[in-house]
Amino acid sequence: MSLPSNLLNKFDSIIRGRGYSSRSEGIRDAIRAYIIEYEWMERESGEEIGTITYLYDHSQRGLGDQLTEAQHNYLDMIRTSTHIHLDEENCFEVIVMKGDAKRIKELAEKIMSLKGVKHVKLTTTHGGI
Repeated sequence: MSLPSNLLNKFDSIIRGRGYSSRSEGIRDAIRAYIIEYEWMERESGEEIGTITYLYDHSQRGLGDQLTEAQHNYLDMIRTSTHIHLDEENCFEVIVMKGDAKRIKELAEKIMSLKGVKHVKLTTTHGGI
């Protein structure tokens, strides 16, 4: 496998910083993460575990109510959530879910579409890797 030197140097710096004992170990973890992400994106259904993290402007009129309403439609899958006040404008929330992959994606997409939501990250995992 060949890589541009700037990409390899950056990767080496990251794996050293994270305490990997070798480049191979870092590459294995990177490939596993890529496979999990790819399989997640291809799945239409099946049980998954995931987190939805998002940053939003809490002063956006009605946004808090919209976020609460969206979550209430998925109560059967939400295991816990955490709300953090970052400053006078921004709040950060984490929702931990377990359930149907398609429905987890639906909630992430609903949150993403709301005006005042600045950033959303969906992270998922499942067994088998």
